[in-house]
Formats: sequence, C-alpha cells, structure tokens
Amino acid sequence: MSEISAAEVGFIDVHCHLTGGEYGSLDDLVSKMEAAGIKKVITAGFDIPSSEGGAELAERYPMVYFTAGFHPTELKKYREGDLDKIKALLAHPKCVALGEIGLDYHYDDTDKSLQHELFLRQLEIADAAGMPVQIHSRDCAEDMYNFLSGHAHLLSHGALLHCYSHSPELSREFAKLGICFSFGGTSTWKGSKRAKKSIAAISAQRLLTETDSPYLPPASLYGTFPNTPASIPEIAANMAEIKGVLVGELVPQVWHNAHMLFPKLSRVLKA
Repeated sequence: MSEISAAEVGFIDVHCHLTGGEYGSLDDLVSKMEAAGIKKVITAGFDIPSSEGGAELAERYPMVYFTAGFHPTELKKYREGDLDKIKALLAHPKCVALGEIGLDYHYDDTDKSLQHELFLRQLEIADAAGMPVQIHSRDCAEDMYNFLSGHAHLLSHGALLHCYSHSPELSREFAKLGICFSFGGTSTWKGSKRAKKSIAAISAQRLLTETDSPYLPPASLYGTFPNTPASIPEIAANMAEIKGVLVGELVPQVWHNAHMLFPKLSRVLKA
C-alpha cells in the first residue's frame, strides 16, 4: 500500500449496496455522504446486475469502489458462464474484491450443496486473480469455520467476514485464518451484546466499518429505510467506545485496515 497522507483519511464504508434504486438521486446521496465525512465506499455485488452496476457507479463517482460476486441466497439466478463475467469484472481497476460470497442457511429451501460448490469456485477464482474476498455468513457458524479452515490456502490474499454475527469466541478462530471483520448498524443496537463482545475481543488491526445499507440502520435511525453510508460516523463512534479509544484514533486505524485488505482502494480512474 502506498503511503497515505493525513489529509486523505476519513470514514469508510467497506460494505453497502448502492445499485438497487432505494436512494432516489445518487448525486444527492453522494453529497450527503461527503457532508458526513465519508471518503470512500464499497458497493457489494451479489449477482451479475449488481456487480456490473457497481462498476458503472465506480466509474461515475470517485469515492465509490465495488466488489463482484454471487451471494449464496441469489444462486437461483446463477447461469453457466456467470463466473466468467465475475472473473472479467475483477480486472476493473476499482473492483477491490470478489464478493459478496459465502453461506446462508437462514431459509428453509437452502441448497447447501450448491452454496458450497459456488463458494469454493469463487474462492478459487479470487485466489487465482490475487484478490481478497468479502464473505457473507448467516446461521452457519460451524460450517463456515470448517469450510474456511479447510480451504485456508485460498485466503492468502485477504478475507473479510462482513456484518460479523457469530460468537466472540469463534472470531478468535477466524482471526487465526487471517480474516478481518466488519460491523454495521446492528452493533449499535441496545440488544446487540454478542456484536459488542466481538468488537471488544477482535484486534483493532482487524476491524472495519460498514453499513450494509440500505439495510440495518444504526440505533438512532432504527426502523427507518433506507439506511445510507452517511451513518458510518455513528457506527464508528460506537466501535471506538467499545474499544476504549477516541473516534479520532479509530478512524485512521480502520482506514489503514481497509487499504491493507483492499489494496485497489488506492486506485483512481484517469480522466
């Protein structure tokens, strides 16, 4: 990572969704984010349209970067040849990771076999491309750990467990695999004891901030929609309080962590 000047440092949202049309004017949203001190955001792909849409937004707005990948609950949309499209998007100068990919056992009709197959194939693509991955993990703690520990050789370019929801004890085991963790609005909720304990347990060098917007607003906006990346300051303040540091200390650490995990965040498109 190239050296970063203090003037560049600011709030960063490493996982949001900007391609679904929930926000109205994206120009207005970007202005709102800038006013809140947000310097960079990563819009996460979850299928082909959202991944391609992320690339379009990254080309339009300097602060926007994107990921490309197939989400485990979107696999009914998957068609042969789609992974070739994902692979091609990884070459984009502002595509920072392959994702979001992973496992999700929340729904009764989950095809676990297909999820495992596509998760592995995408991890292999990311590894071959020298790219980090953004991982979605819901209601599958033991399987996720066993899967990742069994394929740890495919994580050598970095991995993020976004919106981490498993136990603080398991976070220590994931960390041994070199994995980083991001937390969003749910970690600010009064009843989110597990998330708060996880933030306390995880090294500051592995923590990142996200919103998963338009979903999961922070406590001050609970029950509203859409959430936006402009809520990152509240999420960062909560994280700093849990870690017992000032927000002014946490923000540069998270910024550094993000650029170490996603080296292409340092890239800009030439006019």
